[in-house]
Amino acid sequence: MGRLFVVNLEGKIYSCKHCKTHLATYEDIISKSFHCKHGKAYLFNKVANVSIGETEERLMMTGKHTVADIFCVSCGSIVGWKYETAHEKNQKYKEGKSVLERFKISGPDGSNYWVSSHGRHIGGSDADDA
Repeated sequence: MGRLFVVNLEGKIYSCKHCKTHLATYEDIISKSFHCKHGKAYLFNKVANVSIGETEERLMMTGKHTVADIFCVSCGSIVGWKYETAHEKNQKYKEGKSVLERFKISGPDGSNYWVSSHGRHIGGSDADDA
């Protein structure tokens, strides 16, 4: 196994909730209106310290997309997905952008989201949503 190089970001940081590796900054958020099976998800212009999985076609709420899961480079946890191709013209703005699932990351203030066994949000906070 090779040497692992991890980028340390500055500012308001979103990090992997398992190992605290920096993943993105607050300034790179494009939208907080995304959703995943665990609840909230944020669209970021760029992310760091992730590896990209195999691409696949997925039918999402906004149409068909070619996406790849993204993983924390330090611990290997899946943290979201990257849009490779959007098949709908009005969704092209997502291409090359990444979504981090709020349930799988810690916020800039160290906050986490928790999900019950029934899939509903039951705790945590996100001060920058206010």
